Amino acid sequence: MTKGNAFVLGATGQVGRAAVRALVADGWEVTAASRGGAGDDGWPGGVRSVRLDRNEQGALAAGLGDGCDVLVDIVAYDAGHGRQLTGLADRIGSAVVVSSGAVYEDERGRSFDTQDRPDGFPAYPVPIAEDWRTVAPGDTTYSTRKIALEREVLAAGEALPTTVLRAGAIHGPYCPGPRELWFVKRALDGRPVRVLAHGGTSRFHPAHVDNIAELVRLAAAAPGSRVLNAADPEAPTVAEIGAAIDAVMGAESETVLMEGAPRGTVGLTPWTSEHPVVYDMAAAERELGYQPVVSYAESLPETVEWLAGHLKGREWREAFPGLAKYRVDFFDYAAEDAWLASRA
Repeated sequence: MTKGNAFVLGATGQVGRAAVRALVADGWEVTAASRGGAGDDGWPGGVRSVRLDRNEQGALAAGLGDGCDVLVDIVAYDAGHGRQLTGLADRIGSAVVVSSGAVYEDERGRSFDTQDRPDGFPAYPVPIAEDWRTVAPGDTTYSTRKIALEREVLAAGEALPTTVLRAGAIHGPYCPGPRELWFVKRALDGRPVRVLAHGGTSRFHPAHVDNIAELVRLAAAAPGSRVLNAADPEAPTVAEIGAAIDAVMGAESETVLMEGAPRGTVGLTPWTSEHPVVYDMAAAERELGYQPVVSYAESLPETVEWLAGHLKGREWREAFPGLAKYRVDFFDYAAEDAWLASRA
């Protein structure tokens, strides 16, 4: 006997793949919907694959057919997507929607959106609980769009019970913009040194895809209207992340700690932040009985193996367009060498 039918939107992405596996293992009949549709040989048996672009008029309604017991939306982005879901509430028993921890702002109104401003990085309370203040909804940035999405789906209340998951720095296989590449590529290149700004103490709470999938599984089985953080059991510093990746790869690297902010790209990593970003996971434990299924260090061997294989024979921007979109050369070794020489 199955728990019901689950419809996963964005199923072939990094979180979607993990969510499909977790739901199937828990006894759900799963429909995996994505723009690419069928063709993934990695699906567990019995998963139905559907080609669907939610932005095409009527496509999601047609894909849902008579409806589902739970809809898991990995790729919802803005208020329009929220209204799309609430407009189909009569066909959806409950929903689980992935949002982002980027929606929080500090007491001075600083957020991820303001890091390039003269007043600098946000200084969040540590850890950040779900009732902390957020940016205003809008359509100008990633953060404002995500909070607008949240407001739309949560406003539906009992008409569409929705669990919103505010994810941390997502990591794991199939990531289009993997932060871990910053260390992995240096090891593959035989780069003997790496420079870390802010003394290597930056902390940006990671969230492995399997831990997010576990939250999806638990929320699907316990419908309700709620907001929960989604992150790993620990938030290592960037220096600790580098050491853990070196251990997996058998690499020996010299870490040079830079005081203060990066000098251009030197010292800059995808985790770099002046102040720590750590999410409180107590609410997920309390409301869903959540326990993480993997630690950051435990997850690394699979991630590193996938990254190295996906990068092999390709330029990093081609292999990982999600990282290239930031228009930053994370591997400007010449600039690093010049800074190191000037320091010597």
